[in-house]
Amino acid sequence: MFRPRRSALFMPGTNARAMDKARALDADVLIFDLEDSVAPDAKVGARDAIAAALQQGGYGARELVLRVNGAETAWQRDDLAFAVTQSIDGVLIPKVQGGDEVRAVAAILDGSGAKPDLKIWCMMETPLAFLHAEAIASASPRLAALVVGTEDLGKDLHTRPRPDRLPFLTALQICVMAARAYGLAPMDAVYPAFDDTDGFAASCRQGRDLGFEGRTLIHPKQIAIANDAFGPSADELAAARRIVDAFAAAKAEGKGIASLDGKMIEHLHATSAQRLLDMATMIAARRAGVGS
Repeated sequence: MFRPRRSALFMPGTNARAMDKARALDADVLIFDLEDSVAPDAKVGARDAIAAALQQGGYGARELVLRVNGAETAWQRDDLAFAVTQSIDGVLIPKVQGGDEVRAVAAILDGSGAKPDLKIWCMMETPLAFLHAEAIASASPRLAALVVGTEDLGKDLHTRPRPDRLPFLTALQICVMAARAYGLAPMDAVYPAFDDTDGFAASCRQGRDLGFEGRTLIHPKQIAIANDAFGPSADELAAARRIVDAFAAAKAEGKGIASLDGKMIEHLHATSAQRLLDMATMIAARRAGVGS
């Protein structure tokens, strides 16, 4: 099912204040984190804090995802057992390197009685992940999204930071291709310099141009920029409505092609335009559910 995922905010599971404030934020997705942002001796306490926040509710119609610990740790199985008991939409697996890891998580979820619509998101943050992108993307019907992690990838590749992300362009496009080929949402990487709003905005525009669905975030001040970059603008929506209407009029006349402003409009153009209109409708519905 298509859902708006323009902005996906990470929140440490130990930060009760952040989880409380998130109820009033305009993020499409909230990711409760049990992995990198939580110290080893705080994992159990983080689960309890997340459970309390979810029990309190108030997150409206946002998509709620739990990032669990990796398969190589002592915590993943307990994290997944915990996830099954919570009112969430998905689990995010870190450092996935192949399809077997996805299938193993899916098997644990199935064996634990997880609801059929509990989705799996995969972090793509190692060289092997991108070499095995198709195997990962096709590993389970529970899959919903592939999330790029360029911080860990850059460490493994020994890259130098560049504002144009040139060292990562191949990996970014591989992620988009694999995700789109299997009906998943490709999510762009976090941008650590959260005070660099101009740089982040440029990076978001690049991600949108590459085909990403949205952006993972580490700070609330990044939400509006991501929403603007990955969501349809008023001008885009007006143009989309004209395309849909023109194609519908041509179809009513028995034609398979329409003409608009001197350009040929085919079914594929009408489909893309309708998707923008549907996204706007879903964004409005999500916002209407904020705080419910």
